[in-house]
Amino acid sequence: MPSSGGLWPRLGRRPSISRPRLVVATLNPAKARELASLLGEIPFEVVALSTIPGAALPPEGDDSYRANALAKARAAARLSGAVALADDSGLEVDALGGRPGVRSARYGGAGLSDADRCAALLAELGGLPPERRAARFRCVVALAAPDGREEVVEGVAEGRILETPRGTGGFGYDPVFFSPPLGRTFAELDPALKNEVSHRGQALARAREVLRRWAA
Repeated sequence: MPSSGGLWPRLGRRPSISRPRLVVATLNPAKARELASLLGEIPFEVVALSTIPGAALPPEGDDSYRANALAKARAAARLSGAVALADDSGLEVDALGGRPGVRSARYGGAGLSDADRCAALLAELGGLPPERRAARFRCVVALAAPDGREEVVEGVAEGRILETPRGTGGFGYDPVFFSPPLGRTFAELDPALKNEVSHRGQALARAREVLRRWAA
């Protein structure tokens, strides 16, 4: 498989014929690289779904993170004939009954930037004191194999929503999501520390253990 569009330049090696493939079920190469980095060392050669001709994924629905992640992983496994990994994640705010949740990437309407979505969230929470601004990031990772094996894991990071954004790192709702144990927003964290404590980092660490078990 050619290296263009794949993960080999970043990982610094060519694919090995001795290891099975793991297809990351996203058409975004940058996200594929991020997920591969969070997985760390695993007994698979990681490839992006975007490197496979005719790659396509089902649209995300509003039922659950689990349903969205499983649908993407199953589709990628069928298309590639390899083990596939997919994720879905969102922000859950207690004062909003768990919204925006599975609709986090679409919260506030179509075409909004990350900053716009943060602003919309802060406006909806306007006037609420800190004790009523509890929230959490949740990430669900699904693994699917062509032989029918499936497993779903998740990670959760607890925090609260600030009244104003802080920090310039991260993406999405990171500037308004404050972690009390760390005393900083996710946008203020060093990337390596964020990967250790984030919902996505936790979920991918659990997925790594599943993959090692499957490979064994």
